Amino acid sequence: MKKTIFLLTILFICCETQKSEMIDLFNADNDPNVSCYRIPSIITAVNGDLIAMIDERVPSCGDLKWSRDINIVMRKSFDNGKTWADIETVVDYPLGQSASDPSMILDKKTKTIFMFYNYMDLDNEKDIYNLRFKKSVDNGKSWSESIDITDQISKIGWEKDFKFITSGRGIQTQDGTLLHCLVNLQKGTHVFGSNDNGNTWFITETPTSPGDESKIIELNDGRWMVNSRVNNLGYRYSHISDDNGKSWISKKEESIIDPGCNGSILKYNFNNKNILLLTNINNQNERKEIVIRHSEDEGVNWSNPKVIYEGEAAYSSITQLNNGNVGIFYEANNYTSNIFKSLSIDWIISSE
Repeated sequence: MKKTIFLLTILFICCETQKSEMIDLFNADNDPNVSCYRIPSIITAVNGDLIAMIDERVPSCGDLKWSRDINIVMRKSFDNGKTWADIETVVDYPLGQSASDPSMILDKKTKTIFMFYNYMDLDNEKDIYNLRFKKSVDNGKSWSESIDITDQISKIGWEKDFKFITSGRGIQTQDGTLLHCLVNLQKGTHVFGSNDNGNTWFITETPTSPGDESKIIELNDGRWMVNSRVNNLGYRYSHISDDNGKSWISKKEESIIDPGCNGSILKYNFNNKNILLLTNINNQNERKEIVIRHSEDEGVNWSNPKVIYEGEAAYSSITQLNNGNVGIFYEANNYTSNIFKSLSIDWIISSE
């Protein structure tokens, strides 16, 4: 319903632990017409540009089924996150229709970025979730018309279920398959994907459980690992499949405490380093203190957490930058700020 442009805000916050700039990319205090920005997603295009997507929630901060005007907006960086271009609107439906929960997958073979979101027509089909994407073949300069894949990645009987594509990002496997996570709160978390560069989409038969918002990565031997938010337990879960999602082995990750919040997982490769990175909230009861952990054994064991930000925080999304750093884009300060921060891999894996 609107387009918003505001100046770049740079924050130096006292409770930040690694000394580097914290850049507030989306802050509703800078625009009286926006209630809040929520649900961060970030990815690195094949040319190195950074693309940060987020919900622009206009009349209220409510989620998709409670807000009649949510748009998806974007900012881009051409210098590994040091500076950022103005806000651009990517998805904007008429009042009464909303789009929410952006997530992205990069297809390195075709150089295509897929940006997924969840759609609802609150005036005519309240509580009916539709699953859609747009794609860009020019590193985010332009985006296609929306494509609805609800019928391809939903099962019979799901029409009125509370279902949604997890915000953040999906992956491309070594053989070129695109993979992502879809949550059905009644029937579990399912992996969905494409074997033909996004022309058609499939959903796996067997769900992972327990789990809410989840992220998938591929391990070195081709197994799939899903790392999941689980509500009311105080820690996360992981699920591993060695048969492309036909069956899963689930594991309590009791050392990764979590209040029930969306996190992010990334397979990092740079200068002969091959490790897994995980960001989440390091608190069992409150959404505060965002941390990063790393694993050098494919997620069997995880390091002690390194604190990125000690204050109020929530959802996070991470990406590998062209310079070898890791970019994190996260919600902070009671959903008023959405911070980008560049982390050095040496700091992440150091024992200090």
